[in-house]
Amino acid sequence: MTDQAPAAALDGPDIPGKPTSASRTTLSHIMTHNDTNLLGTVHGGVIMKLVDDAAGAVAGRHSGGPAVTASMDEMAFLEPVRVGDLVHVKAQVNWTGRTSMEVGVRVLAERWNESAPATQVGSAYLVFAAVDADGKPRRVPPVVPETERDERRYQEAQIRRTHRLSRRRAIMALREKRAAEGFDA
Repeated sequence: MTDQAPAAALDGPDIPGKPTSASRTTLSHIMTHNDTNLLGTVHGGVIMKLVDDAAGAVAGRHSGGPAVTASMDEMAFLEPVRVGDLVHVKAQVNWTGRTSMEVGVRVLAERWNESAPATQVGSAYLVFAAVDADGKPRRVPPVVPETERDERRYQEAQIRRTHRLSRRRAIMALREKRAAEGFDA
């Protein structure tokens, strides 16, 4: 779905770039007993939903309209989140293509019973595709890195994109080969 729309549908005047700070956002949420798993810590799916919500807000803000989750890469849970923790989900656009963008997300937890600074408890990379009212891909503004850290994130996002596309090509080639051999692809 990402960056696969016909070129003619996406032609038009250049769209001015937007700096990384233009769409950066933080969502915060206090974790309750309703958020816990069988071990008494916050369920990973609850954290993933918060990550997707923050990333979606950033993608929509950057693209100037609706954007849908195309993939989630490298969701890492670094430490458990507990009931009472104040969780902050920080997201920003790291990279943009013609119709898609990668959003990087960091998850921090302020422990309710500690005076220590917030601890990073997770991270993820999501790819969003900007869509129009008919659900068709639409162009997104280029992201303009503002700091050395933003530039590093941009370059790392390009590496992740290359890996995603390579993996997709390898899987499709294997499926075609299996189908040609008479196996169910």
